[in-house]
Amino acid sequence: MTTRITSANITQSGTSGISSVSWQAVQTTGFTAVAGNAYPCDTTSAAFTVTLPASPAAGNVITLTDYAGTWNTNNLTISPNGLKINGGTANAILTTSRGSVQLVYVDSTQGWIVYSGFAITALAVPLEYLVVGGGGGGGSSHGGGGGAGGLLTNIGGSAINGTFGNSLTITVGTGGSGGAGSGGTAGSNGATSSISGTGITTITALGGGGGGGRLTTGLCTQAGAVSSGTVGSGGGGAGGGTTLTGVGTSGQGNNGGNGSSNAQPAGAGNGGGGGGAGVAGGAATGTDAGQGVSGTGGNGLQNAITGTNTYYAGGGSGGRWEGGSVGAAGLGGGGAGGIGTGVAGSAGTNGLGGGGGGGSGGGAGAKGGDGVVIIRYSDALPAATSTTGSPTITTTGGYRIYKWTGNGSITF
Repeated sequence: MTTRITSANITQSGTSGISSVSWQAVQTTGFTAVAGNAYPCDTTSAAFTVTLPASPAAGNVITLTDYAGTWNTNNLTISPNGLKINGGTANAILTTSRGSVQLVYVDSTQGWIVYSGFAITALAVPLEYLVVGGGGGGGSSHGGGGGAGGLLTNIGGSAINGTFGNSLTITVGTGGSGGAGSGGTAGSNGATSSISGTGITTITALGGGGGGGRLTTGLCTQAGAVSSGTVGSGGGGAGGGTTLTGVGTSGQGNNGGNGSSNAQPAGAGNGGGGGGAGVAGGAATGTDAGQGVSGTGGNGLQNAITGTNTYYAGGGSGGRWEGGSVGAAGLGGGGAGGIGTGVAGSAGTNGLGGGGGGGSGGGAGAKGGDGVVIIRYSDALPAATSTTGSPTITTTGGYRIYKWTGNGSITF
């Protein structure tokens, strides 16, 4: 377990402990401490780690102090270097501004003990995450492809700190439904996915936008609007008439592609592709029956949080007016558009947040894929004490990995 050292239960530092150490120059980057020394540690520029001696003797003392009053924003981490701190094998984290802490090495059972400074009151666990919202449903009747669910991750960035003894709530967004039947209705938006709980700012990935459906009035046609609302990636526009596409949210997804407008016969044209986390949806081509190709679904993004580099959050491709070909579905679970008369699109993939494919002429749009929430942390820390929602749990590559495809929770 990672130990967080806070300001609770501060004890007075005795002068004998201070005088028994030799004060060193101010430290601004990671270093290995030497027994008998005291170190002013300045984390103004960045957090860093102090590594304790590898072979200490009983009675060895080390003092650390917050030089610039920045430990509360840029924490100082203490590594036990294969030994223990207060009987535990994980790192300690100093989070109190203008504080000092003194440690004495006792034995191999308890290791280094915090004997003056801050009492240990909480246990922190640095988390990495991938959160993907549910994909949008495809539109019907040469409809637009559904937009992918929004994608958020901190892999390669700064971890968030969960806290041992507390729980996080996991919400996995379901995919939006496809537009029904031959009437040319838009698909619905996918639902949001999130991680929330004590000590963290809630992380919310938006659902994908529904693809547009083609509307018909007599012999005249126009493209129906894509589903409204703020979404991860936008749905593609329907074929026929004025083309309207969905707008994605920066940092989570991309826009949908335009459907193609009709010439002859009335209502011809192909649906645009739904946006993906990595690429916008492709625009459809062709105006007359038998012409052009529907829009490709935008590709998602690859992420290796599980240990395998996998695409997530791909857009669905648009539906085709009649025979011919449809654009490719987006990598990351996007569904393919339908081809022909009355052919439904293919559903987005559950667990990837892909957008549903648009229906062909008179065909229904397909459901978007459900989202996913994955968290991981170092396997040097203990396993979670409990989970709900039946996550898939693996340990690989130095990480404990928890993957939810439905709502649940985790308690550390």
